[in-house]
Amino acid sequence: MPASPFVRPLPEYLFNLSRNRLLLVLLAFAAAIIFSGIGLRSPWPADEPRFAEVAREMVASGQWLIPMRGGELYPDKPPVFMWSIALFYWLTGSLKVAFLLPNALSSLLTLGLVFDLGTRLWNQRTGTIAVLLLLLAPQFLIQAQKAQIDAMVAAWITVACYGLIRHFFTGPAWGWYFVAWAFMGLGIITKGVGFLPAFMFIPILILGLRNRQLFSGTLTWRCALGPLAMIAVVAAWLIPMVLYVNNLGTEEALAYRNNILFRQTGERYANSWGHIQPWYYYLTNAIPSLWFPLPLLLLALVRPLAGAIRRNPVLPVLLVWIALVVMFFSISPGKRGVYILPALPMFVLSLAPVLSTQQPARWFPVVLTGLHFLLATALLVVGVMAWNDHPRLVEKVADYSRDPARLHEAGTLVFSVGLVWLVSLAVFWRSNALGRLFVAMMVSWLLYTTWGYRVLEPLRTPRDILAAAERSMPADAQLGMIDFREQFILFSRRDFTHFSFFTDLEQESRNAWLWMNETADSYLIVADQIELQCFTKEGAIPLGTAHRDNYLLLGDQQMKPSCAPPDKVKRFTTPTPGSWQD
Repeated sequence: MPASPFVRPLPEYLFNLSRNRLLLVLLAFAAAIIFSGIGLRSPWPADEPRFAEVAREMVASGQWLIPMRGGELYPDKPPVFMWSIALFYWLTGSLKVAFLLPNALSSLLTLGLVFDLGTRLWNQRTGTIAVLLLLLAPQFLIQAQKAQIDAMVAAWITVACYGLIRHFFTGPAWGWYFVAWAFMGLGIITKGVGFLPAFMFIPILILGLRNRQLFSGTLTWRCALGPLAMIAVVAAWLIPMVLYVNNLGTEEALAYRNNILFRQTGERYANSWGHIQPWYYYLTNAIPSLWFPLPLLLLALVRPLAGAIRRNPVLPVLLVWIALVVMFFSISPGKRGVYILPALPMFVLSLAPVLSTQQPARWFPVVLTGLHFLLATALLVVGVMAWNDHPRLVEKVADYSRDPARLHEAGTLVFSVGLVWLVSLAVFWRSNALGRLFVAMMVSWLLYTTWGYRVLEPLRTPRDILAAAERSMPADAQLGMIDFREQFILFSRRDFTHFSFFTDLEQESRNAWLWMNETADSYLIVADQIELQCFTKEGAIPLGTAHRDNYLLLGDQQMKPSCAPPDKVKRFTTPTPGSWQD
């Protein structure tokens, strides 16, 4: 079939390459975007310092089975993602490189699988379009360049979907079928939701009942053995963990086991205690913004897509699976936009075969061009506002820094990105709207991961706070923190003491007072807004602003004459955690 006008600008010689060479070209381009900036920035809150510190402690202690955060058991997530950071840290010796490598590599794997599926199910043109659409969606590159777990679990889920599709639509391929279930198990011990590809059996069974010949030889009783592969992978971590915890037998170890197995799984899904959003959050907020412009493209391709669904059974399977994944996360009261990332690779695979041969509705390029211009204009205006110290922007930046030069530098970056969007619109005016958008997005990502990292690094780390504390303390003084954040442990060049993440502020305050009373030359970092029953803030040393809080340094002079003892003594000291910065 002839290529869609939206695809013709792609260099035709690409499609004359062998499949493997074309894949290498695409992955090389993607790697240039995804790996840009690695080594240029440190872990940034909210999640990155936590996972980086857990990985650093694994390497430092040699204990990798159960994650530790600041010397205390970390029960919120299974260990696979942290193992991967620890492995690269052990191999490279650089935490600034290691913490971003796992997701970068996982994202390249996802792209490779999407290309291969698009090529096997349709042709090389479709596989290429699917890769480019995936790179275009902001959520994919955001997570590829972050150290959150979601890009890795999305890769494992994509492997599982790949295996099931290879088996049911290009098979029989029993090896891939069991690989799919094994990667579901790996996804479970990465972030719990690795079982999501099993939802694909719902549309497959429905189609199989309607047409008995469709899955002849692939949908058999042998399929029931698949979950054994998943269980085996989960057991490879679960059994040693349970045996180790039972051997320790401590209250903290048993609480870890119960938390990771029950509270962080079923309880968190059914009765979430954070990120509460309405049921329609993904449909009206996350998907339109994080997958832009793909939802618009879907609407613009509704008619040809409907015809393709009737002709090709893989499309309804993909689309129903995507709907089931979104529905699954919509049912839970706790919602984050990143949760739906695993559905994105299959979404682009649903659009790519139609886009490769059909033209979207006439309104699509007009709307996309208008949005392109509006975003360019907005970026330019924000940049000018930053140069002129607009009160709202000053207030926003004050959460991280009170240095006006920071705002001006950020304004220059934003203005420059706006110019990129405006110039791309002018230079490629006669090209298709998706192509212009793709060029603007890729250049913007390169600017953000180089220049942007340099601008944001001082604003996203507590280095200045810790440096101010060190200047105010004797050389051999001990440093502690009440209501600690992982980034303060990770960046501290002094031994760092905290009083348990799982203790309320009153008990932390009592433990901190006891620690300071027993430890010579000991100091506490605390956020200014925290009320402490055992300390006064009069005469405390202001350290500055970071992460939306003002911080103070408390010494012996801020200790009240007496303080009730804690219900249980809890203190965890990490020796010089920030030495990785040297």
